Amino acid sequence: MPAVLWIALHPPVLSLQAFAATLGTAQHALPLALLDAHRIQAVNRVALQLGVKPGLKRATSLALAPQLLFGQADAARDAQALRALAHAALAFTPSVTLDGDESGGLPCVLLEVRSSLRYFGGLAPLLQRLQATLAPLGLRVRTASAPTALGAALLARWRSGFEQGLHSGNLRALQGQIDTVPLALLGAARAQAGALTGMGVHTLGDLRGLPRDGLARRCGEALLDELDRARGDRPDPREWLTPAPTFEAQLELFERTDNTAPLLHAAAILLARLVAWASAQHARVGGFVLAMQHEKRHRAGPQAPARTELPVALAEPSNDAAHLQTLLYERLARLVLPAPTLALHLRCAQLVHRAAPNGELFPTQASAQEGLLRLIERLQARLGPERVCRPLRMQDHRPERATAWQPALLATPHADAPPNGPTLTRPVWLLSDEQPLGERASHPLLDGRPLQLLAGPERIETGWWDGALAVRDYFIAQAHDGALVWIYRARLPLSAAAGEGWFLQGRFG
Repeated sequence: MPAVLWIALHPPVLSLQAFAATLGTAQHALPLALLDAHRIQAVNRVALQLGVKPGLKRATSLALAPQLLFGQADAARDAQALRALAHAALAFTPSVTLDGDESGGLPCVLLEVRSSLRYFGGLAPLLQRLQATLAPLGLRVRTASAPTALGAALLARWRSGFEQGLHSGNLRALQGQIDTVPLALLGAARAQAGALTGMGVHTLGDLRGLPRDGLARRCGEALLDELDRARGDRPDPREWLTPAPTFEAQLELFERTDNTAPLLHAAAILLARLVAWASAQHARVGGFVLAMQHEKRHRAGPQAPARTELPVALAEPSNDAAHLQTLLYERLARLVLPAPTLALHLRCAQLVHRAAPNGELFPTQASAQEGLLRLIERLQARLGPERVCRPLRMQDHRPERATAWQPALLATPHADAPPNGPTLTRPVWLLSDEQPLGERASHPLLDGRPLQLLAGPERIETGWWDGALAVRDYFIAQAHDGALVWIYRARLPLSAAAGEGWFLQGRFG
């Protein structure tokens, strides 16, 4: 068994799929093509069936397919998509690097996974998990494994895929497979491909059959060096990738829009990349900000903002892309944009390093709490944080001042701790205004019927410092129908306005 094992991930149509991410679902069925210097760089299957091929001019392509949908090649857009692929790979091993052949249109992400095989139960289960992780990114990926990094990259670029992967378990098998790889896939041979093909060299095996000294003089040492690294005859040191401490990603929309559905579709791609970035650092997202860049000429006026920022805060950090998308949908549904949106920008600096929740066979208190938190998050996203509140116990014995309200799940630095002492039995339902009660022979009446005092008095004497003196004796009483109520009697005749006698303050149950 080799000391190292490399997995290569090659997206064969990275540029086209990165462009297609900006389109709606209906547009994916149309013939698509990418332009670079007025020539076709890449096409989808629909355009290929209509006769449109890479290398054709724009006018020729339109003659073959008038409904052809064009996009402009964008190296920065491709780099963001490839970086998301690398972030997803970092969740499986810290040893991730790029092959460095992007100039040839053959980008490749490489993972050294020998130390990870035991954790995932072998190569096949690891590849299955990797495929599921890459699916939300919307990229079709070819995969291969080999004992050398460059060997795995060559096999992935040649003829592999997740469904029927090409995997070499030992160095001898890899060397036999590399001999059949086309010469054009070797980066250093691309410049001399015409001359070598004229000499009858079509595969790497043909190249290896030539005299090394003469080949080095004619084509340079770099060609032999790359071939030796692919075969494992020469060391191939790599520099590992490290995720940035802050997530920044941008997606330019294919056409301007002010509707929620297209914005959410494009934001889903950015959220998938955000989750891949967080998972690469074995952390979870605590919040993010989605900025929408508006078209200048369609703004309502000179005072209209150039961009709208939509912050989304999470009560519980999460890497669930579907949950993040749900929260974003609730916020977008309430938002009125001042102008159509041209591009989306997603930023996240709130990364929470915490152990991931364990899978549970039966519901626990922790899982129930997580469900409650997600419910509150959705309510806050739909109604606004200021409209979803929770009661907070204050250090005050007066019932009408013993509770304050604050936005749910937010810390309250100004709140006091609950008072020390025995736990008091008080109802949750307090009347907004105390209700005077009748009495007969100093005994309280409710609806003309006497109340039976069950517990009390709970005596309070407080509020002298703020002009709202309360000197009361509280009792728990039972009405004629069995209902429990909370009543009090003023111990001192404070004023004529305050009155004397009995008052109903709250109800139990």
